Amino acid sequence: MEAVTFGVLGAVTAGRGPDVLALKGPRHRAVLARLILARRRVVPVARLVEDLWEAPPPRAVGAVRTFVGDLRRALEPDRPPRAPARLLVTEGPGYALRAAPDAVDAWRFEAAVTEADRLPAAQAPERLRAALGEWRGPAYAEFGTEDWARGERSRLTELRLRAVERRAELLVELGRAAEAVPDLDAHLTEHPWREESWRLLALALYRTGRQADALAVLRRARALLAGRLGIDPGPRLRRLEAGILAQDPDLDPPGEPADAAARLWARTTEAYDRTVAAGSRARLESTVGLLRGLAVTGGGGLEAAREHRMTAVQAAEETGDAELTARVIGAYDVPANWTRGDDPELARRIVAAAERTLAALPQDPTADTARCRLLATVALESRGVRSPRGPRAAAEAEEIARRLDDPALLAFALNGVFMQSCTRAGLAPRRDAIGAELTALGARHGLVNHEVLGHLIRLQARAALADLTAADAHARAVDRLAERHERPLVGVFTAWYRALREALSADAPGGSADAPAGSADESDGSHDSAEAAYRSAAARLDGAGMPGLERGLLPLALLGLRLARGRPARVDPRADWGPYRPWAEPFALLAEGRDTEARGALRALPEPPPDLLYEALCCAEAAAALGLGDRPALRRTYDRLLPAAGELAGAGSGLLTFGPVDGWLAAIRRALDA
Repeated sequence: MEAVTFGVLGAVTAGRGPDVLALKGPRHRAVLARLILARRRVVPVARLVEDLWEAPPPRAVGAVRTFVGDLRRALEPDRPPRAPARLLVTEGPGYALRAAPDAVDAWRFEAAVTEADRLPAAQAPERLRAALGEWRGPAYAEFGTEDWARGERSRLTELRLRAVERRAELLVELGRAAEAVPDLDAHLTEHPWREESWRLLALALYRTGRQADALAVLRRARALLAGRLGIDPGPRLRRLEAGILAQDPDLDPPGEPADAAARLWARTTEAYDRTVAAGSRARLESTVGLLRGLAVTGGGGLEAAREHRMTAVQAAEETGDAELTARVIGAYDVPANWTRGDDPELARRIVAAAERTLAALPQDPTADTARCRLLATVALESRGVRSPRGPRAAAEAEEIARRLDDPALLAFALNGVFMQSCTRAGLAPRRDAIGAELTALGARHGLVNHEVLGHLIRLQARAALADLTAADAHARAVDRLAERHERPLVGVFTAWYRALREALSADAPGGSADAPAGSADESDGSHDSAEAAYRSAAARLDGAGMPGLERGLLPLALLGLRLARGRPARVDPRADWGPYRPWAEPFALLAEGRDTEARGALRALPEPPPDLLYEALCCAEAAAALGLGDRPALRRTYDRLLPAAGELAGAGSGLLTFGPVDGWLAAIRRALDA
């Protein structure tokens, strides 16, 4: 069952997956909101009574207990009668909501804002944009007049306003002032007393060549501040106005972007602007060609492509021409070999646009090519999402491409099929066949990018199947292609594969099928060399422009290294576990001696997402279940892992391993038979 999530950045809500849970009346929501506000700490019943009523009724304590009971039934409907609650728990004099750190939108928002402060300047605006997307309305919206909510509402609101301003400031500093203008304009409509926002808006307008508009904004700010607050503009606003009037060179936009890909984009679009009319159909289609070329350069090029792709799609949709929109969406056939997306929100928007366009296309054979490309896009952008739509779109795209006998179209469709080939364990042979066909298609028809993709897929699949000789050959082949055709991202994957090979070295302990149940010397040198190889590979991800690959990968690889050698798990809860944190949480709690909470975290684990680390995460769950003696979790992981018998768990990623699947199956059988 999916974990329960909570929303307080707007009306107070609870949900499980796409379903909103019924929370009965306003006092039920008030109890839930008050517990969320306490951040996993206990709220005494007496405090709940004080907060819920100005003049508590005689049976207020009993009413609170009734509200809690109703909430528990809504949050944990499958909890057996009289079994202790795991989420809304009774502790001491009151109650606590033991929600996961990422289960509450306000907590996610704060964590994202903090994370953005640590990111490189070029990456921070997108992280802040995603964080601000958590807001649906005023925080704790229906409790705006309650004393207990007032301080938290004010704190969250101020954090949101600062995040808007920080994002705008970063965009202006990065030479992307035009992007900051619309958000600042809307922001100031609601919050006209924010002097820093007025300053940023005026500076952004000036840096986009709109000097008169910048001065008009500053005059508006002066009038509003004087009229509403009776104060003059502060020194920063006054200095900016003087600088604009004097055309101070210090106010000019920053110089040409330092990143090579960004420079290329700036020069190319500048030349393009001189020759092709803005908004024209030719411009839209060829812009996607530029983005596709940038994406395969990696790093800043990949980030620039992601940043501008949706803009092109939106412009195409605005024309009302479904076939043009289909070409713009479908032209971005950049090969992808990692089954977790870098920007889930962008992927969702691309899929939605593709689905709208599919519905608008004419139902005749002339639109089959466009339909195939849209379906392949849906399959690609739905990677790592457990839904029947992705596999169905992939199958439809493949059928159309084979019928049309178009090699480039088939290569694109097969990439979508690959992305949807991780729905369960043991599918490495299927992926190997996809890789073999892509390699042959690419070599025969000059589709270099897809030939590279085919070798990478086969490297992953042969590693999963423990055929390391073949995997080595594909690694060498793909490195040669990457060098010949300047594909720098390939080196990231082959560096990780070399680290995986180090972890699988023949002289390393734990190579037997009983690895998870064994033990090894903590000072083993091969473990140290494998860890060093993983850390070296992780360093290559810095600046590669692939957050969907980077986040959480190193700590997960190091966990797998220990478990594959039969060593006890050692989890650093401060590390950036990214999307893999739920699988690390039971180990962290066990290490602190909090077995009951560890068992709750284990039972709350969802099925791993349908990606190349499915088997690895199943093994992480199995290791925690073995440590806790949790028989239901052991049976669940056994059934999930069984189709991958004979494989190396996690090696299908081409990056890391948790050791032989057979070892985990044997260890689980021994525990269940005990």
